[in-house]
Amino acid sequence: MTPAWRKEQARDRFFRRAKSEGYRARSAYKLIEIADRHRLLRPGDTVLDLGAAPGSWTQVALDRVGPAGRVVAVDIAPMAPVGSATTVQMDITSPEAPATIARALSRPADAVISDAAPSTTGIAVVDHARSIELCRASLALAIALLRSNGSFVCKVFRGEDFDAFVALVRQSFRRVEVVVPEATRSESKEAFVVGLGFSGR
Repeated sequence: MTPAWRKEQARDRFFRRAKSEGYRARSAYKLIEIADRHRLLRPGDTVLDLGAAPGSWTQVALDRVGPAGRVVAVDIAPMAPVGSATTVQMDITSPEAPATIARALSRPADAVISDAAPSTTGIAVVDHARSIELCRASLALAIALLRSNGSFVCKVFRGEDFDAFVALVRQSFRRVEVVVPEATRSESKEAFVVGLGFSGR
């Protein structure tokens, strides 16, 4: 990490706030804003968190669903335990993912949230293509595992296939919005696609 990068992080109010409030990453505030705006993650909900490491979205989800709720956190990378969340280490694009995650959930999810992102190369077209691949895998899992009228949140890197992905989400959800939370860095190409009212498979 360069000294300049460290200084930028130190100046970032969301980074400082995450440290002071005990969140593992500043991305927690992106989910908080989305959940507040769309009334997601309610007490007692079952939530599937994809691309969960290092666990900040899992922390938010656990806070929101409370002791009666359930959170299953999935990532290809190992992740330190987060409270009562169930962690599953696996590739969400693998053929085994739907069955393995369904067993961990044990019931249909009320919400599927995905902050999954590829290892970036710095080549925009490559990073976008890899992001879309993860988004399509996240959507496929949502379609397989959500209850009727459930919700979907997915981070996407903007690029030529962005509109096509949004259109794909519209096929399965009654309402779809694109959100760029306040905590998103100004130079970032990421946006969040929010699907509300899952209309079935």
